[in-house]
Amino acid sequence: MQENKNTSFCQSSCGHGGGAICIDTMRVLDGCRDRDCFEDVRVYLSACGEQILANSTNVRTRSAKLLWAFVGVNEVPFNNGFYQITVRYYIEIEFEACVGSGRSQCFKGLVVVEKDVILYGGEGRAYSFKSSPESSYCAMPDYNNCGNNDPVAIVETVEPIILGTKVVDCNCACVCTCNEYYDIPEGVRNAFGEELLVNTDGPKIYVSLGIFSVIRIVRPAQLLVQATDYCVPDKECTAATNNDNPCALFKNIAFPINQFKGTGEAPTQSHADRGGGCGCKG
Repeated sequence: MQENKNTSFCQSSCGHGGGAICIDTMRVLDGCRDRDCFEDVRVYLSACGEQILANSTNVRTRSAKLLWAFVGVNEVPFNNGFYQITVRYYIEIEFEACVGSGRSQCFKGLVVVEKDVILYGGEGRAYSFKSSPESSYCAMPDYNNCGNNDPVAIVETVEPIILGTKVVDCNCACVCTCNEYYDIPEGVRNAFGEELLVNTDGPKIYVSLGIFSVIRIVRPAQLLVQATDYCVPDKECTAATNNDNPCALFKNIAFPINQFKGTGEAPTQSHADRGGGCGCKG
């Protein structure tokens, strides 16, 4: 049999403990950063949250927590190599309400916001298939995996910033004109423990959010890079022991210097009040 090995890599590394090697990785083709302001977005509440809101005298937003984000990639028609990236954020909002006599109650709701960007993702048309340990020669093929070589979008973000809170008194049934609520994943729904309501009577609550994000689009690529021998760590593993002396264990923990550093800047305003001065207990 003819020898088909590519020996060009070895020729530059023999006797030197290193050289050029080919790696399979994800190459960044395009990227962007953005700061999005979503103004007056409806918050979906449970029946309990609706009741607290209806009986409250003042409401403020305590925090916003990103639960999950859907990222979709679709090719832009008549513009080869460019793709539209759709990002849909599912955000948990926690509120604090004054319900009279100096008492306060906390309740949570869900916000769904969406954004679109267009990035260059290349024009690769090669089909890509991968082996798996579960597959065998006689295994039934999975025809749903077409093995396309579409690019992959990656979104990095931080917790949203609350920019404003608005409560609108409404005695009529406000009908939702969008369908994003019905696309909420089951895991996001279960995070609230109660069913979230869409079309309800009574006051509605809206928030304005600011979100920082970095979005990039990548494709599989084979790159030739310089490398050295396999690196073996010099540090030896330390066995975990059940030390009866807690003070001795405490002395081995590094001092958290970063936790004591001040930023020297004014803190970011993250609560939007509709009046009130009550606080949640605990």
